[in-house]
Amino acid sequence: MPRNARSLRLAPIAAVTGSLALAGSLTACGGDSAASDAEVVTVYSADGLKGENGDGWYDQVFKDFEKQTGIKVEYVEGGSGEMVQRAAREKTNPQADVLVTLPPFIQQADGKGLLQKYAPKGSEQVDGADKAADATWTSVVNNYFGFVYNKKELKQAPTTWDELLDGRYKNKLQYSTPGVAGDGTAVLIKAIHDFGGKEPALAYLKKLQSNNVGPSASTGKLAPKVDKGELLVANGDVQMNHAQSKDMPNLGIWFPEATGKAADAAGRPTTFALPYAAGLVTEAPHSENGRKLLDFMLSVKAQQQVSAIGGGFSARSDVKAADADADAIALTELMDGVEVFEPDWADIDKNLTSYVEDWKSATGS
Repeated sequence: MPRNARSLRLAPIAAVTGSLALAGSLTACGGDSAASDAEVVTVYSADGLKGENGDGWYDQVFKDFEKQTGIKVEYVEGGSGEMVQRAAREKTNPQADVLVTLPPFIQQADGKGLLQKYAPKGSEQVDGADKAADATWTSVVNNYFGFVYNKKELKQAPTTWDELLDGRYKNKLQYSTPGVAGDGTAVLIKAIHDFGGKEPALAYLKKLQSNNVGPSASTGKLAPKVDKGELLVANGDVQMNHAQSKDMPNLGIWFPEATGKAADAAGRPTTFALPYAAGLVTEAPHSENGRKLLDFMLSVKAQQQVSAIGGGFSARSDVKAADADADAIALTELMDGVEVFEPDWADIDKNLTSYVEDWKSATGS
């Protein structure tokens, strides 16, 4: 495993397609009202955990949950920031029961008062850095930021940020939008780290814009374009891209090396943990069902399925993938030698809006 890396972890998913309209009618009132007795639980989630062909970790976990409890899971998917924004708009009339998103958006949701305190069963086995001190959210899948490339068109992966400025990548490179997509925000966070500060990072991203295809609200939509050769390089994350690579033979994962003032990691590829974190929505219409789903996602059985089905590592420190598990072996090899740093999430949460505005100004986005 990489130096300073924490074990990876995953999250839940259900049976409504990726449209932002919920199937069926949802209760019009928040909290544990009479309507909350309905056998349903609604999940708002960042993309990445549902399989392209219904074979993802979410698909399996929600199917098992429905069979065991009789509670139907309604699923709404979007970008990390998009899901928080939607929950915020509905704050006076909550429609979601469980919110799953990436940092810094889970902290943002907490700061907006969108999450109520609940420590799921098994959360005591989750590392302290991967859950809120006041139990408003808990990581369900730990994940790492990364990039993908087309292995057919590029015989070897790029190694540095500067390589991406080459003319061969013009209109063949795309990254999802910071402030909207969690992995897109991660591009900005990693660049700030790797270049040793916000100003040199923005100066680089301004140059990169000449090769960038343009904005994308969803990171998950970029990998298929890379696999087909429409793009040569895009951003992503280890869990999602490793799972996608089973059906996308041309998809490879790589990590840019640090540069500039980041001397402590210069010459080595770097990344940071991007866990899928889940919380119970404040005044959720089906709070009790939401608690049951959170418990189920952190159950030993569900966590044991993380590597083989979801392409990641368990959130629980007491659940280990079998040594013979091919996915666990592949992920361990992939992360070998990669320097893992820990962002200052408190600073990012506080200054995210200004960082995104500065990125928009620098890139003309």
